[in-house]
Amino acid sequence: MQTSGPDNHIVALGTICCGVGPGGSTAMLARVSLVDYRGRTLLDVYVRPTMPVTDYRTGATGIEAGHLISEQSMPFSTVQSVVAETIKGKILVGHSIWNDLSVLGIPHPAVATRDVALYHPFKNALQAPNQTVGLQTLCWHLMRRRIQYGKLDSVENARAALDLYRSDAAEWEKAITSATWPCALPPSTHSRCYC
Repeated sequence: MQTSGPDNHIVALGTICCGVGPGGSTAMLARVSLVDYRGRTLLDVYVRPTMPVTDYRTGATGIEAGHLISEQSMPFSTVQSVVAETIKGKILVGHSIWNDLSVLGIPHPAVATRDVALYHPFKNALQAPNQTVGLQTLCWHLMRRRIQYGKLDSVENARAALDLYRSDAAEWEKAITSATWPCALPPSTHSRCYC
């Protein structure tokens, strides 16, 4: 097996947030997951709150207070360092990656991201060229795969984004090699997430 293959250079990221601030409207990282190119879990941890949680969003996330204060949860600064080190120099795959990077407070080179929410061929296939299509919708329409039934799962989301990327990886990378970036731009309000 070649050490320069995608197994070593591609990781997928998924996060789940709870709410802080008035009405719990501000997202704060509650769980983060990283998987390798084969879908093997590299990291899957709950994150200790850095602010008082006002909405655990339990109905959607399954997260309760006990998850974030358990002995298995990790301090935000530790999680941030581990994720930053793991993705450094790698191609990062995900869905709406700017949201993940924003709650992690980590920038990543835009050229080293593969965001399935921004990929033109996927958006065009769903006749939504000017919209951000949800991961659940992309998976169902492009792979006939059901995800996110029940509670959100950041490992499942990372693997689903990775499988979507892998389904068209050759064409995606060919477009990049030929200097034709195949993705829409992320929201300009999140430009700080990219370096």
